[in-house]
Amino acid sequence: MKGQGDAVLQKSAPIIQRKRTIKEKTKKLLQNYDLYLLLLPTLLYFLVFHYFPMYGVQIAFKNFNATLGIMGSPWIGFEQFTRFFQSYQFWTVLKNTIGLALFELAVFPIPIIMALLLNQLVSRRFKRIVQTVTYAPHFISVVVLVGMLYLFLSPRNGIINQLIALFGGDPIFFFGIPEWFKPLFVFSGVWQNLGWGMIIYLAALTSISPDLHEAAVMDGASKIRRIWHIDIPGILPTVIILLILNMGNLLNVGFEEVYLMQNSVNISSSEIIQTHVYKAGLLGAQFSYATAVGLFNSIINFILLIIVNQTAKKSGQSSLW
Repeated sequence: MKGQGDAVLQKSAPIIQRKRTIKEKTKKLLQNYDLYLLLLPTLLYFLVFHYFPMYGVQIAFKNFNATLGIMGSPWIGFEQFTRFFQSYQFWTVLKNTIGLALFELAVFPIPIIMALLLNQLVSRRFKRIVQTVTYAPHFISVVVLVGMLYLFLSPRNGIINQLIALFGGDPIFFFGIPEWFKPLFVFSGVWQNLGWGMIIYLAALTSISPDLHEAAVMDGASKIRRIWHIDIPGILPTVIILLILNMGNLLNVGFEEVYLMQNSVNISSSEIIQTHVYKAGLLGAQFSYATAVGLFNSIINFILLIIVNQTAKKSGQSSLW
């Protein structure tokens, strides 16, 4: 009888432990209910605007008909993807998207360099002025930004062309030359978002212990040496995390600015995946085709995110998971 009782206890032990764990978790949940209530709006936002719409991704594999609905539309497999890959615009759109993405990746270190330089300034007043001036463009909308570009770069009375004419040059129609589109797009984005990036890296720099700098000064290290051996290693985890996030969003080039800067003259270098999806899906009502193109773009971004994250993890750096 004793042996049977021990066997029953051994079998029931995991169940008792599981109930105890559930009870403890429920108790913790009730104790911190206010924190979960604060988290609830964010969860609802992601559920409503990011997860529920995934239900409609299936129309990429269907010949979607609005009268039949998503479930009633017939399946056609990968036909929409094949159509995109065989399209005469495929290589142009892909080349322009990757070109803009790599150009933006190339200027990724600019906010880091500016933050490192600003951190070395002795005058706090001048540092605050620089931060304010560089951060102010972040509050300008994309529409206003593109409008400013059109005004400054106008071939007739734009400030830039007036300066060119002042030095004896000929006015340049910047928005009419395809080669100028990528530099204008990328560097206008740098100007607008430089201050925001600097704030993130400056916050990371403040977490570095001043004792390290004091010890380096006592050892006779120059400012360049202190930046290289103290500041850069100190903000490297932040840099890696932001780089991973940027890589996961690499092909999602800013649609609004590209579309506003685009015209019939520079379209050969400004047509990207996002504008192609907009024109095919919303303007052309080709919903299945546009969904397939957008899904292709998302899959590429997801693969890049996984690769970069795993590379950072294996090299011993910070990673998202």
